[in-house]
Amino acid sequence: MISKKTQYGLKALGYLAAEYGKGPVLIADIAEKKKIPIKFLESILLLLKQHSVLESKKGKGGGYFLANAPKKTSLAAVIRIIGGPIAMLPCVSLNFYTKCEDCDEVNCGLRRVMAITRDATLKVLEKKTIQDLVDGCVEMEIGTI
Repeated sequence: MISKKTQYGLKALGYLAAEYGKGPVLIADIAEKKKIPIKFLESILLLLKQHSVLESKKGKGGGYFLANAPKKTSLAAVIRIIGGPIAMLPCVSLNFYTKCEDCDEVNCGLRRVMAITRDATLKVLEKKTIQDLVDGCVEMEIGTI
């Protein structure tokens, strides 16, 4: 399950994708439209800016906007930035690996199942982009995973 922070970040990015090319968007507008607490949203957007997913403009007409076209940033990359590992166990994480202290990794059935789960999840999240988060997009590929 993704965290509330990750969920809010993805919702905000979906909104910014819908507004892509129209100029900077105020944090207050994103918070209102997506029903995200503004202080929480500020920290999420700052994190995404620090990782070059977003850019900002100060002053009148300022706000946040996507650094790249919405189709260029994968959901896997965003989830890792905001929420950390995608894998359900640290011993199968590709980017945040940590050995489980009570596990024999070679013979662990749980590890094998979670590695398959990670691979299937990544297969979807690496293909899906911020553009897919725009409200109203109806491209569902449930049967093609």
